[in-house]
Amino acid sequence: MLERYLNSPVKQDLQKKMVFIGGPRQVGKTVFSCHLFSNKYQSRYFNWDDDEDRERILNRQWPRQKGLIVFDEIHKYRRWRQIIKGLYDKYKEKYRILVTGSARLYRLHPFSFAELGCSSQKELESLFFLTGFPEPFLEGKMSELKRWAREYRTRLIREDLRDLEHVSEIGRIEQLMIRLPELVGSPISLNSLREDLQVSQPTVARWCDILERLYAIFRVSPFGAPKIRAVKKEQKHYHFDWSVVKDEGARFENLVACHLLKWVHFEQDTKGRELDLRYFRDIDGREVDFVITEDNCPLLFIESKISDGPITKGLKYLKERFSQAEAWQISLRGQKDYQCDDIRVVPATVFLKTLC
Repeated sequence: MLERYLNSPVKQDLQKKMVFIGGPRQVGKTVFSCHLFSNKYQSRYFNWDDDEDRERILNRQWPRQKGLIVFDEIHKYRRWRQIIKGLYDKYKEKYRILVTGSARLYRLHPFSFAELGCSSQKELESLFFLTGFPEPFLEGKMSELKRWAREYRTRLIREDLRDLEHVSEIGRIEQLMIRLPELVGSPISLNSLREDLQVSQPTVARWCDILERLYAIFRVSPFGAPKIRAVKKEQKHYHFDWSVVKDEGARFENLVACHLLKWVHFEQDTKGRELDLRYFRDIDGREVDFVITEDNCPLLFIESKISDGPITKGLKYLKERFSQAEAWQISLRGQKDYQCDDIRVVPATVFLKTLC
């Protein structure tokens, strides 16, 4: 089994407290949890969706031996917090407790270029086309990816959504899921989506909130500062499964967004850093795909391109005004590697290796 990037910090924290792991469906939370201490402790796995396990949980039938206990999908039970807290308060010296699918103490992401130990263009292309979710990526076939993607969307909408939210318009939310990949890379217009789906704007906003809570999408807010005339309200969105995005430029931007968010979450969850992922667009039309801030100050600017090209005006503009921040322009299939005006221009393989 491939050792995931969260192994060490999760093991360390389990020695002194409960650990919660959230993340998208089929990102590998269950496999990760069950193999975490398989060679050191005797594990016990309780899945709320299993009838026998659910009965054991409700009857407080805990294992006699000390070791790790994994609770999967228990957040579907409304009183799950009382059960977990009571178990921990009474037996914290005996058990190590790991809960998946609920709170976000640790957030497990799909595979990334660096986590897989990749270095070549061929490996990046595979990740680009096959997504970073373990099952389709490890299968390595486009036909299997298409089957997995269809099943993934169906289960996300018709199972996870029904379990966690009181929503009657399942069909229209599925329509929204199909429409959203076409809008990656541009600020979301709730009014346009409202017209497409024939519902109110607050309803569309609520549905987008639900999809974000289900780890189907994530949204990025604009970066604004007093010295730049930036837009301040419109959000962009991306999908954890970037294979749903058909346009190559938008898909690559989505892949980079996922890699950056994974790094930001890792630094937040393991080191407590006040990082945030944003984008830049001003009223004069200048843009930069991604801005990473720390304590609200710009730390890193990243512009993503499919191929080699001149440094964008937006990236030059931000670098001139925030000289302390690093600036990178990366390309999926470009080959140029140089630095100009303190802006690094490189193939994406060079930059993505620096993340987690």
